[in-house]
Amino acid sequence: MIKVEKLILGYLDTNCYIVSSNNKAIIIDPADNYEQIINFCKKYEVIEIIVTHHHFDHIGALKEIEKYYNLKRNDFSKKTLNYEIIKTPGHTDDSISIFFPDEKILFSGDLIFYHAIGRYDFPNSNYENLKESLNIISKLPINTIIYPGHGKETTLKEEIPRFKYY
Repeated sequence: MIKVEKLILGYLDTNCYIVSSNNKAIIIDPADNYEQIINFCKKYEVIEIIVTHHHFDHIGALKEIEKYYNLKRNDFSKKTLNYEIIKTPGHTDDSISIFFPDEKILFSGDLIFYHAIGRYDFPNSNYENLKESLNIISKLPINTIIYPGHGKETTLKEEIPRFKYY
């Protein structure tokens, strides 16, 4: 079983998640304030750093976090927790989502928010890719909990009915 903890960081209130099990932790989207993240994670052995996409508000503390823990982002060779990486381009061309199948938990970055989807008007965004990514995500179990890059949690059951409006 995993534990999900959230730090809200930076002036865009980006969610940085600490996902842990058996005193090992993954930092997802080290948004800002590396001291706060490091202090929060003192109780864990940090084993991975995952970045859902490379917008500034999701990687503000990345260099310091990588250096402090001597880890590289998105190096899935040390994977110890059970998760799947799903390529979900649209908001950015490098966007990924992280799915924990045992717990039915998805970290969606800026793909899906509570009652909204990510912007697709950036230079490396693509509306058609975003719609296809939503289609891929919609095939996950309906009771999947979604932890977005900003705002509060939601569920796939709550969000799928809205997909037709995008």
